Amino acid sequence: MDEELKQNLKSHDTWSRIIYMLLFVIFYSLAEVVLTAVVVIQLLLILFTGNKNERLLKLGQSLSTYIYQVLSYLTFNSDHQAYPFGAWPKGEPKSNSKNLTKDDS
Repeated sequence: MDEELKQNLKSHDTWSRIIYMLLFVIFYSLAEVVLTAVVVIQLLLILFTGNKNERLLKLGQSLSTYIYQVLSYLTFNSDHQAYPFGAWPKGEPKSNSKNLTKDDS
């Protein structure tokens, strides 16, 4: 085996990233279920009342941003760890995920 490969396999950073990635896959799955519920409820409200629910709009936006942050982390486009290891996102995601820092939300 190559020496660099051995170092990568023994690296604490690599293994901790793998553990965080496994956790974020679970968080992503849960967020996806909640977002689907928000979509269905919002659709039903539009159909039956003709109005959007403002609180669901905000929840849908923050969930969408959260999912974006998680996927950016999982695809190695960002080192920013989303909630629960960082702040819950507010507003739309930043356009350039490579510039995300722990202070971004």
